[in-house]
Amino acid sequence: MRAVHAVSSNICWIGGTSGTVFKTSNAGKSWTKVKIPQGDSLDIRDIHAFDKNTAVAMSSGEGEKGKARIYRTDDGGENWNLVYQTTQNGAFLDGIDFWDKNKGICLGDPIDGKQFVVTTEDNGKSWQELPFDNRPAALPGEACFAASGTSILAMGKGNVFIGTGGAKKARVFRSEDYGRSWQVSETPMPAGITSGIFGLRFWSAKNGIAVGGDYKRTTDSTINVLTTTDGGVSWKLESMTKPTGLKECVAIYHKANATWNGDTQIRADNYALVATGPSGSSYSVDKGKSWSVLGTEPFHSVGFAGNVGYAVGGKGLIGKIDKVSTKKKRKKLRFVD
Repeated sequence: MRAVHAVSSNICWIGGTSGTVFKTSNAGKSWTKVKIPQGDSLDIRDIHAFDKNTAVAMSSGEGEKGKARIYRTDDGGENWNLVYQTTQNGAFLDGIDFWDKNKGICLGDPIDGKQFVVTTEDNGKSWQELPFDNRPAALPGEACFAASGTSILAMGKGNVFIGTGGAKKARVFRSEDYGRSWQVSETPMPAGITSGIFGLRFWSAKNGIAVGGDYKRTTDSTINVLTTTDGGVSWKLESMTKPTGLKECVAIYHKANATWNGDTQIRADNYALVATGPSGSSYSVDKGKSWSVLGTEPFHSVGFAGNVGYAVGGKGLIGKIDKVSTKKKRKKLRFVD
């Protein structure tokens, strides 16, 4: 399993191989399996949910073999509608994200030398391919990694970022108009056929982080964290995670401050970064400058809703993170399955 989206502390959706989707509505105490019809050959690499009933799931695989698809459900997964499919030669979908309940974007590997982008403006009910002339040009061999569904990030009002690898340089594409036009920046992240940027996250309009590595050398000790302070225009190598090695996803844990009248207040300035990958999970309380070990379980992706997160990995591995202390040497990682 590589796809995860925590809607709230209680509601989470997960996607995996064989067209399998799981969801929980009781904070991970139990999980309901909701199969996508005729999806036994599909690999659900990303999922975006809006509540316990509505979700959009993306499958990765060769378009010419009918595996590049997007599905949508509005009844909790009992029924799924095929809302997009491409059979173009070379099509391979990598990730999906939404700015709000209506506008979303899906990223695919380059076709004919340009990044493949499709968008929606109706809550994922229909999708339109970005005109070829508006798609950003890719370097030879450049592509995005579908390891966690987080190589694309939509945020704010129309901002979207794409992290790449596969070529001689790892780059970050950015758009400020919902993906209609693009700019690109080179980064110092080591890159090659099997390496580059795997996951992106921003905690403000200007400040963000990218993680990556090499999926053929998952425990390599190369520096694998980039940071930006100018909205993704420039990036610098920042640090190396602990455990070392490939990190496929980075997410933000917000510490709960206090509870008043039954509502948990979340402080925007009290957070930690959590990065996951095959060699284990890391956390940082200083904006990525240094890292501590959170666990050695091989998670591919993690998603947070405030101070509660869910992580997923191979062989049906699901983890729930309910406390990441900002004090060193104090942490709690609890597994639910």
